[in-house]
Amino acid sequence: MAKVSLNDVRKSYGDTHILHGINVDITDGEFIVLVGPSGCGKSTLLRMIAGLETISGGDISIGDRVVNELEPKDRDIAMVFQNYALYPHMTVATNMGFSLEHRGASKAEIAERVNWAADILGLTPLLERYPRQLSGGQRQRVAMGRAIVRNPQVFLFDEPLSNLDAKLRVVMRGEIKGLHQRLGVTTVYVTHDQIEAMTMADRIVVMNGGKVEQIGAPLDLYDRPENVFVAGFIGSPAMNIISGTIEGGNFVGNGVTLPIPTGVSPTGPVKYGIRPDHLSLASSGIAAVVGLVEPMGSETQVTMTMGGQTIVGVFRERVGAKPGETIHIAPELSAVHLFDAALGNRIN
Repeated sequence: MAKVSLNDVRKSYGDTHILHGINVDITDGEFIVLVGPSGCGKSTLLRMIAGLETISGGDISIGDRVVNELEPKDRDIAMVFQNYALYPHMTVATNMGFSLEHRGASKAEIAERVNWAADILGLTPLLERYPRQLSGGQRQRVAMGRAIVRNPQVFLFDEPLSNLDAKLRVVMRGEIKGLHQRLGVTTVYVTHDQIEAMTMADRIVVMNGGKVEQIGAPLDLYDRPENVFVAGFIGSPAMNIISGTIEGGNFVGNGVTLPIPTGVSPTGPVKYGIRPDHLSLASSGIAAVVGLVEPMGSETQVTMTMGGQTIVGVFRERVGAKPGETIHIAPELSAVHLFDAALGNRIN
């Protein structure tokens, strides 16, 4: 196990700048998730940690070594890819032990490590099968097994669940997190799926346009996003963001007046944020016209129009209103977020 430090890490292709000075310190044994929209640079950053991409500036350290010039094989890392990258002509056991064989390990050592990893991942009955005889989830376990037999200092995962169906992704999320808890190896995990990030990470690094927007524990990012981008990216459904101004101690925007938390006294243009689950049904609340009602069992998701703004509410109650009908809602004041209209930064 080892800490990983990224110090002013940059990446450019000619005059095109991909990463703009990334600074992240990952502690020994931590599970860090890099998350952001497609094209934000998260996979490029992971490949730079792995040594599969050269860096244009800054330093990457694994443990006490700066690894900028080291080959991937010398960095003591193991990477799990999106496409599994298994050898089709090799059995599960041979795929898992190939890196050890390549390093010159004895047959006894390879067998011991492969059997140990197979036991952890539930692959023991499958060791003599070939990749074509496996399901997607089983192939992903083999790819993970191939990584852990090496006993690396750092695991790197590059969107490993994106090829799986929704139900299997949930299962594999739990397996990867459980594997980390059992082995305690420093892990850097890339995904565009913020639900994966929220459920798996010790800390999340939110990236956008080659920059870090915010770093923090999942619930810290959910409860106190530093800017409009993080507020809209973390959480599903996304936070409702309404543009307007503060007038007379209230927020006014898009034809609606909303209360703001006490003790907050910004003036002028702002963006008002409220998460769907922080809205409640209230007979004396603000009128909203129902557009779509989606029963989800324990809760109901309602898309509605409030003034000139389409918003989403998630209610614990069963909502019987039909499209076109009016309901009344109220925001939870302690959960209201206010952002600077021009810069998008949090102001309360």
